[in-house]
Amino acid sequence: MSFEINGRLAEKYETQKVSDRFQKREFILEIKSTGATGYEFVDFIKFQSTQDKCSLLDQFNIDDTIKVSFNLRGRKWEKDGQVSYFTNLEAWRIEKLSNESTESAAPVQDNSQSQDAPFPSNPPENDSGFDDLPF
Repeated sequence: MSFEINGRLAEKYETQKVSDRFQKREFILEIKSTGATGYEFVDFIKFQSTQDKCSLLDQFNIDDTIKVSFNLRGRKWEKDGQVSYFTNLEAWRIEKLSNESTESAAPVQDNSQSQDAPFPSNPPENDSGFDDLPF
C-alpha cells in the first residue's frame, strides 16, 4: 500500500547497520494540519529507509519541505512466548518541494494493476479500439 505525504524535515539520523545484510536510516517529518475549529495540529511522524534507500536523505537539509512516498508495513515478532506487532513507514522516494506547500497523507496510484481496479491504469499507446469510458 503506497502513500505520499508532504511536510518539513525535522530530524534525520545516521544510517544504522542492524546486521551484515540489513541497514536502515530514520527521519522525522513535521506535519501541520488545521482542524474544523481552526486549531492547528502538529504531528511528528517517524519514517525509515532501508538498504540502498538510506542515501535518499543525503541531499536534504533540516527544515526542507519534502514529499515522501512510502509504504505502510506491519510485522509480527515473537520471543519467549511474547508476541509484539510493529508498524513501519518505509520511505522509498523523497522529493524537495517549495516551502509553502504541505498537506496530509494521501494514497497514490500504484503502477501495478489490482484485481479490484475496474479499468487499466495505463491505456495502450496504439489506437486499437481501446475505449476507457465506463459506459
